[in-house]
Parts: sequence; structure tokens; C-alpha cells
Amino acid sequence: MKNQKDSRIDLTTVLNKPDHRERTLGLFDLVIMGVGSIIGTGILVLTGIVSATEAGPGIIISFVISALAAALIGLCYSELTTSIPSSGSAYMYTWIAIGQKAAFFAGWSLIGAYMSEAATVANGWTGYFNSFMDQIGIHIPAMFVKTPFEGGMVNLPAIVMTLLMTLVLTRGTSKSKWINNMLVIIKVLIIVLFVVVSAQNINPQNWHNFLPYGWQGVFLGSSTIFFSFLGFDVLATSSEEVKDVKHTLPKAIGISILVSTTLYIIVSLVMTGAVLYKKLNVPEAMSFVLLQNNHKIVAQIVSAGAILGIMAVVYAYVYGTSNIIMSMGEGGFLPKSLSKLNKKSKSPNRSIILIGLIISVLAGFLDVKVLAVVTNIGCLLVFLLISLVVILLRKQHPDLERPFKLPFGYTIPVLSLLVCIFLLINTAASAWVVYLGWMVIGLTVYLMYSRTHINNKIR
Repeated sequence: MKNQKDSRIDLTTVLNKPDHRERTLGLFDLVIMGVGSIIGTGILVLTGIVSATEAGPGIIISFVISALAAALIGLCYSELTTSIPSSGSAYMYTWIAIGQKAAFFAGWSLIGAYMSEAATVANGWTGYFNSFMDQIGIHIPAMFVKTPFEGGMVNLPAIVMTLLMTLVLTRGTSKSKWINNMLVIIKVLIIVLFVVVSAQNINPQNWHNFLPYGWQGVFLGSSTIFFSFLGFDVLATSSEEVKDVKHTLPKAIGISILVSTTLYIIVSLVMTGAVLYKKLNVPEAMSFVLLQNNHKIVAQIVSAGAILGIMAVVYAYVYGTSNIIMSMGEGGFLPKSLSKLNKKSKSPNRSIILIGLIISVLAGFLDVKVLAVVTNIGCLLVFLLISLVVILLRKQHPDLERPFKLPFGYTIPVLSLLVCIFLLINTAASAWVVYLGWMVIGLTVYLMYSRTHINNKIR
């Protein structure tokens, strides 16, 4: 059995890996992808639910806490992605700094987290889709828009939408990115429309009991709301398709987090001011607020825009997950066939199709609340590893070229570590049970396949 040091992949091997993919993504494309993947169910779904059940109007503070955490982690990602451009993201960084066992579970955690995130988003998308259809007089039977856990049979719209985004991605990033860009722009425009229209209905009395659940509710809310900031890390998986990755990627991560945080705070302020927080426990919160204040036509526009905009989040996560699976396939952690690029589209279509099918099943049949918390735990543990890897690589490879290097020594990665630990402590115990179940499946895959197929000479 190799010792832990021997199980690490050589950094030179990773840095000298030949390019097989087209570098078609510029700063605008990356910012759009980042904002598109961050702004999804967090602002359109979770804002209302968390306000009603955990934080009240104090959700604004929850967003600020989560944004600071995301910024610290985003800075750590920026140093690593510019130093080691790899579509494997945290999985590859961990393999270099710690070893193959930790790398496998980092990659496995990301796969589970990204699939859960995409399924949660698709499930929340159905709320807006169904609301829009109701408003135009088309009523879909409840059994076809709710999972068995919600009292229905299947969330059919979520399945269809996920498969549609999967099909779009199989055409390749260069051809599909314009569709994603358009969807994100529409989403931002409908958020601005909601703010402008609903601002006139703000009643300061609705903010009077600002912390109805106390600071404990704010911290619990920040743990849940952190889910809303997941997405900036997806950008790290795109590094093999980015033009001028060393300068473009850090800027894209920073701009994405800043824009998303600003929109989150403004929307939560308007939403809890326009409607009493207790009433916001609904999946289509924006439409609900508008309808409560008799803005029926605007509610229809917002629902239609949300239908299109949320699709961009699913696009981003199917894309990110397929890149990780492709990279793990190249390293032998998963079947090599999953890393094969389509000759025409230059995209890992086998991985894309596999991921799209799995996500559609998750979105159509499983409990969305369980999926959301699994996403949080998986990503937070990976982010903890990312923070640790920054420290380890500085010690192991002090001469590595770092186009973007974090200032203030080890202060930022240490703070990032502590923030991740804090958010993990505030995560419900039931979520850990589900996450550990996913890890047991991963352990089985590692023991039965990965450990005998791992290739330290990736190509």
C-alpha cells in the first residue's frame, strides 16, 4: 500500500497536461455564468422560506454573513485556479496537496453537492412554472408537479426542464453559452422589475420585529442561506475553457459574488418590507409578494422570467458536475469512458447525459429540503479542504507561480477554514445522516473500482 505522500499526483504532470478543449470563455461569459449559477433558488425561493421559518427580516444579516464566507472561500479558489488551471477543481487540488483518498472524496462530495443543488433548483423552478400556468388559466394536476414526498406522484416539469438543459449542453460550450447568457440577463431584469414595483408597497411595520427568532435564527438562516451563494465555485471547473485564465477567473469570481450579494440584500429587504415575513413560506416568493399587493400582470412577467432564469442555474451545475466527472475519469477514479470528449462539440457528452439523467430523477422524485442541506454540507466540507490546500501548497510548492496570491499571509485561508467550521456546526444533524449515506456509496465505489484504476499520469 502506498503511503499518503506517494499517493499524491505530481504537480508537473497536472501543469503540463495538454489542452484538449476550446478556450472560448471570456470575462463576460464567466461573470454571467457565475451570477447565473449563484442567483437561483436562493433569491427566488429560499429568501421567502428562510424569512418565514428561521430569520425573519433578519435574513439580511444572514445574507451578509454568508456573503463574507463566500468571499473568503472565493479568494482561496482564485489563488488555486490561477496557479493550477484544472477542470477537476477541488478534486485535483486535493490530489496534489493531500493524496488520492482525500481527492476522491472531495470530488465525490462535489458531485453529490452539485447534483443536489441542480435538483433543488429544478424542483423550485416548478413552483414558478406552475404559478405562471395557473395565472394564464392552465391548471396542471398536483400529482404531476409534486414529488412523492410532497404528496404527489412526480415533479414532471422539473424532469423535462433538466433534460432540456442537458440537451443544450451536449452541443458544446461555444454554441450553448449564448443561451445561458440570455437566460441570466432575463433573470437579472425580472429581479430589478420586482424590486422597482414592490418597493412602493414597503411597510416599515413589517420590519418592526426584526429578529423574531433571535440571533440563533440569524445564524441558522446564514447556514441555510449559504446554499444561495453556491455557484461561484462552478467557475473553477471551467478553467480549461477560459481565455487568459490567470487574470480572468479571479475577476469573474469576485464580480459574481459582489453582484449576487447586492441583489440578495436588496430583494430580501423589499420582500420582508412588502409582506409580513410569516406569510413568505412559499416556493414562488417573488410572485407571491406581487400577487399579495395586486400586481397581477407584473407577477406573470416575473414568473415567466423566473422560469427562464432558473434554467441557467441547472445549466451551470450540469456543466460543472460533468467537468468534475470528466476529470475524475481521466485520473481513473471513475470509468475512463466518462472523460471522452465528443469530436464535434468538444464536450464530455457521456458525462453530461449521465448527470442530466440522474439530476432529473432526483428533482422528480426526492425531497427538495433534504437535497438542499446535503448540498450545503458537501460544499462546505470541500471549501474547508480548499482553504487547507492553499496553506499546504504554499508549504509544499513555495516556488509555484501564483498570478493571484492572497494578501496577509495565511490570514484569509485560516479565516475561511473557521467560517466553514462555524457553518457546518450550525447545520442540522439530520442533514449529516443523509450526507454520510452519500459518502458510504462513495466509499463502495472507491474500494470496488477507483483504487485499482487510479492513473497518476493523466493525459
